[in-house]
Amino acid sequence: MLQSLTIRDFIIVNQLDLEFDAGFTVLTGETGAGKSILIDALSLALGARGEGGVTRSGCDKAEISAIFSIAHNLEAQQWLLDAELINDTSELLLRRVMYADGRSRAFINGVTVTVAQLKELGELLVDIYSQNAHHSLLKLSTQRYVLDSFAELSSLALQVSNQFKVWHQLNQQRLEAEKNASQYADELADLRDQVRELSALSITANDWDELQQEHLRLSNGAGLITGGEECRELLSEGELSAMRLLSQVQHKLENLREYDATLTEAAEILDSVMIQLEETDRFLNRYLQRADLDPVRLAQLESKIQNIHNISRKYRVQPEELNQLLTKSQLRMAELELFANDGELAKQEAQALSLYMQLANKLSEGRQLAAAKLSKQISAEMQRLSLSGGKFDVALTPQAPSANGLEQVEFLVAGHAGVATRPLNKAASGGELSRISLAIRVVTAQKENIPTMIFDEVDVGIGGGVAEVVGQLLKQLGTPQTAGILSSDQSIGRQVLVITHLPQVAALGRHHLRVSKALVNEQTLSSIAKLDADERVQELARMLGGVEITETTLQHAKEMLNKF
Repeated sequence: MLQSLTIRDFIIVNQLDLEFDAGFTVLTGETGAGKSILIDALSLALGARGEGGVTRSGCDKAEISAIFSIAHNLEAQQWLLDAELINDTSELLLRRVMYADGRSRAFINGVTVTVAQLKELGELLVDIYSQNAHHSLLKLSTQRYVLDSFAELSSLALQVSNQFKVWHQLNQQRLEAEKNASQYADELADLRDQVRELSALSITANDWDELQQEHLRLSNGAGLITGGEECRELLSEGELSAMRLLSQVQHKLENLREYDATLTEAAEILDSVMIQLEETDRFLNRYLQRADLDPVRLAQLESKIQNIHNISRKYRVQPEELNQLLTKSQLRMAELELFANDGELAKQEAQALSLYMQLANKLSEGRQLAAAKLSKQISAEMQRLSLSGGKFDVALTPQAPSANGLEQVEFLVAGHAGVATRPLNKAASGGELSRISLAIRVVTAQKENIPTMIFDEVDVGIGGGVAEVVGQLLKQLGTPQTAGILSSDQSIGRQVLVITHLPQVAALGRHHLRVSKALVNEQTLSSIAKLDADERVQELARMLGGVEITETTLQHAKEMLNKF
């Protein structure tokens, strides 16, 4: 849900800070006041393509920030988690900076991102329905998703997609095996020899390190023994050895501290040193007792190390990488052995295709039933929205097996009687498209997760009773429901924002925002304010009566608000 929107130096907005609530919010104002600015700014924050000329005159940049509550938007949370951009599962900050020279920057939770990422996330947060704004319902993928959600087939559709990938991979493997059978046979023969040789060698990176350490020790055995003996001579065995000299110092300190107790600390330190030196001497003694030259073992090691080097050069890898090469070769050999067994590969492919067809046919049956039901319900809603004689159809066109099933899903509409249905993105004008979208959303909303919806031009070309119907539907769409029961927690409710020129629609809003503009320091600036009850009466009266507002007009406005 959209919680707040902050706009700085955007077109004719100097500074604007807006807070939003759940439910049905209307946005009104005189023609030219800048009602579309809010949608334009929010669209940029959601990743819409930026164009030049959006910064306010005299400014070097425009900034738009939008804060959303995503505590109940699991799709948005998962997207942020996958992108490693989540730092709060309850709140999300989107920010867009547009520079006067045409450059722009995008941010998610304070982290710089691409505009494409901003747009991808934005589509999980808000749907905007207007003639020029992004409209997800025009995409075939969204239409398919709407139908599957309405029919409660989303889980089955995911199974179909996953099973298609399994079958397609096996199919490609079989085709590849048939095309490269001779080449694979030669590769398999080489791999078998390679695996046999590497398995016989059986060396890991740790084994290689240990071999090198042992070889280094044995090849320097004589020097180690001689050096060790020299160390013992200097440490304890010689006439002037360290331990003999330090023992004299130790004895001297023992005598001196009888006259000055402060020398006790020095004596204790030397005692500790002597203990360490004695341990060192004993260690060297044990080492020399075990040390031997062992030329036979040294020759074996040199032969083995030379063999490892030869095999490493043969396969062009480092000695410590030989075990990784063995694992990789075994995996490739297993894959090629499957290729070589045409019957087994074909069998697995056939089984995967059979399972896919079972799932896809079940999905097709569910879509057929749901398509007829959805078409009927949306067509009925269209009649209430001044689209008399209009018709809505869900077309299921058979297609080759794909990850999306065995048919293409496409919404077709006719705006009035006597006109053939056409694809949604080609059949309707801006106002008609908004009303058709409204009808679709009213029918399907309870089974979809679109937290915020914005409608523009939804009331173009209608009036009177139809305008009231539109308002009622929008109010219904913005009413939070859980299992058909009104929810008392407005924070989890659906949010519907509507730009309207009709008092019948505006009177039904739970919240009311008014756009106005004024000349400030020789600059035209736009502002948006939230209206209280008395201000709503004045705004409705303006919408009803025009320039001159009479007591009769005011009374009519009060009656409309009290009625709804």
